[in-house]
Amino acid sequence: MRTIIVRNTVFQLRKSLIVHFRLTVAVMVALGFAVTASASDVREFSLVIHDHSYHPAELKVPAGTKFKLRVTNEDATPEEFESTDLNRETVVLAKRSIVIYVGPLRAGTYAYFGDFHRDTAQGRLIAE
Repeated sequence: MRTIIVRNTVFQLRKSLIVHFRLTVAVMVALGFAVTASASDVREFSLVIHDHSYHPAELKVPAGTKFKLRVTNEDATPEEFESTDLNRETVVLAKRSIVIYVGPLRAGTYAYFGDFHRDTAQGRLIAE
């Protein structure tokens, strides 16, 4: 009799663990899909470096929202995307692109510049 009770208890425990494991996996998969979906929903804005200046020199972005900033360098020399307002500093190699995740930003103006050509490579993000 004791053997039957022990076997039933072990069986119930095993069944409970399997159900718990399946629920855990289901939740992890659901969260994984949620994270993937939200990452692809991030809006993207573009800046182009051409003739050692940024185009557009003034870029409007949404305030309070995370976004991607794609910086493409069309010049034959590297340039640096730098912004003390955004706390970013990244070299963009010649004929290459980089992606910078920014935000969420408060409404306002955020200056950026190219450290290698400060006199011409200047611009600002306007978060509104």
